Amino acid sequence: MKIVDAKVIVCSPGRNFVTLKIVTEDGIYGLGDATLNGRELAVASYLSDHVLPLLIGRDARRIEDIWQYLYRGAYWRRGPVTMSAISAVDTALWDIKAKSLNVPLYQLLGGASRDAVLIYGHASGLNLEETVTAVAHYIELGYKAIRAQSGIPGLKSTYGVGRGDMYYEPAEKNTAEENFWSTEQYMEFIPTLFARLRKEFGPEIHLLHDGHHRLTPIEAARVGKSLEPYRLFWFEDPTPAEMQDSFRLIRQHTVTPLAVGEVFNSIIDCQQLIREQLIDYIRTTVVHAGGITHM
Repeated sequence: MKIVDAKVIVCSPGRNFVTLKIVTEDGIYGLGDATLNGRELAVASYLSDHVLPLLIGRDARRIEDIWQYLYRGAYWRRGPVTMSAISAVDTALWDIKAKSLNVPLYQLLGGASRDAVLIYGHASGLNLEETVTAVAHYIELGYKAIRAQSGIPGLKSTYGVGRGDMYYEPAEKNTAEENFWSTEQYMEFIPTLFARLRKEFGPEIHLLHDGHHRLTPIEAARVGKSLEPYRLFWFEDPTPAEMQDSFRLIRQHTVTPLAVGEVFNSIIDCQQLIREQLIDYIRTTVVHAGGITHM
């Protein structure tokens, strides 16, 4: 089952989504997502210029072998661009293998283990009242878990808050917006937000919040402690995750569940956090961290 063609597809007005299509001599094709928010064209170039020429003629069934070849065969390893490119290849090859055997991919990975998956909606507003309204909207839609973000009083704009009905995009195309920030105002306001949400909607709904890596470890610990009465499902990205030891300090001061990992691009980035149980939820994605094989 030799690979005979591979191409990168860049599409979508207003921003870029990048898709890799790999075709075999049997006519079976597989698709892989290569979208790296805000740096999509870097991945498209990495694939077109460096990876696709290496795939032609290789056996599409040898997924592990191709993964190791792309990862170990290049001098430069890891990084979000490289790993997103490898992820796209890996996912496309798994797609081909599942199609060739005429089974869903999950059947090749041990079979189904859940009948449903809990998902959450992004509720945000420019102020507290708008966020309350947004949370109510998601509850009406049937969501059982909702991430709540709000503009901070006294700050002109707050990263992570959508514009009107639009979801926020973590790395928007060609954006030049710069947000001014005050940690003190944020730390004072956030417990107020969740106190209001619990009063308004009760204890049944799962509430989540994203700190967007803005806090020092001790500040994150203080926020986590202040949010304990409101029983968050998780407090995400409380501090920059490069120093994984930081989460040990946060963990010592709060029992609010912690989540991190969407900016990670390798399982190596996660090892200490998982081994020492410093977090409760890992958010690393198949798209950005080496694909199905690596994850």
